[in-house]
Amino acid sequence: MSGETTLSNAPEIDGEEILAGILDWVEEETPSDDAAAVNLLADQVQSLYQGLGMEVERTPGRDGFGDHLRVRAPGHDPDEPGILVLSHMDTVHPHGTKDAALEIRREGDVMYGPGIYDMKSGAYLAYYAYRHMLRSGTRPRLPVTFILVSEEEAGSPTSQALIEEKARKAKYVLVTEPARDGGKVVTARKGVARFELKITGRPSHSGVNHEAGRSAIRELARQILDIEAMTDFARGVTTNVGLISGGTGVNVVPRDATAEIDMRVATAEDGERFCEKMLSIKPHDPDVTLGITGGMNRPPFEASEGTMALFEHARACAADVGFALDTVPMTGGGSDGNFTTALGEPTLDGLGADGKGTHTLEEQIYVSSLEPRARMWVRLFETLE
Repeated sequence: MSGETTLSNAPEIDGEEILAGILDWVEEETPSDDAAAVNLLADQVQSLYQGLGMEVERTPGRDGFGDHLRVRAPGHDPDEPGILVLSHMDTVHPHGTKDAALEIRREGDVMYGPGIYDMKSGAYLAYYAYRHMLRSGTRPRLPVTFILVSEEEAGSPTSQALIEEKARKAKYVLVTEPARDGGKVVTARKGVARFELKITGRPSHSGVNHEAGRSAIRELARQILDIEAMTDFARGVTTNVGLISGGTGVNVVPRDATAEIDMRVATAEDGERFCEKMLSIKPHDPDVTLGITGGMNRPPFEASEGTMALFEHARACAADVGFALDTVPMTGGGSDGNFTTALGEPTLDGLGADGKGTHTLEEQIYVSSLEPRARMWVRLFETLE
């Protein structure tokens, strides 16, 4: 890493121009489970990068998810270590959110919209910074590969292998997830585990023969209390029963019930320990059957020496363009950066726009953060070597 390169023509960077590009992407609503919708944005992204003369490799989606994009400048050895930029195109918001519950609107320095913070603004910032360098007649010192996936919000089940393959060939990984707590970047994240719990009881008429039934929902209610009680804030472990379903009618003792569970852990050791604990749960009622499947979805993103050195370099780049950069303590949200740090790759996350409201109906970015963040991206591309 070096800091000797002359700065690009940074005054040409325009925050309003950046915002306009971001809004083009936000207008395309992209819930993870709608492959066709995500692919409409992928079409737009592919066209923009190809307009820069970049090579775009498009991996067709599968299992109900959209396509993934790998973007690289022509003429580079594909195995030459360089910079890997990770982004995702999908959001957690269903169709229609932009016109009702989270209307796309501007209120002073605040711009609202579904997916604007997590993470279309960050993905666009990386594109804009690279385009700015080309327009200024400069090139990054290292080859840059951009990967934009279609299902990060669903745990990256079809893109993990692609991310890991490209990360193994990278020298640095930059993740365009949003900045936190006033523009801070991320150098550590909790690991994520997901489980599905299925309970089978014995159905019966709730009025005529109630005593013959064995309620799967009753068993689920007891299991929920046990699962939630596994949370241990002191060691950074949280468990959340986020989705439940069951029963067939109000007058039927329910035969079936299902729960989907999210777990976050701070260390790999706790991941192993608490996954084993979750997978070992037993029924309270001996007359029902219980089945649970799942495990770690993303390993913990633990700050490494390489990651912290990369952060210090980014801090210097931010100082070069006029703002102070800091890092947050470990955050509970996972990202595709979890995969790359587990491979030992220096990874800096949270390089997107500043704002707040991830996964809420108050999702927003601060327009004033766009220009300085773009300048920082340019400086990173100029100086990483």
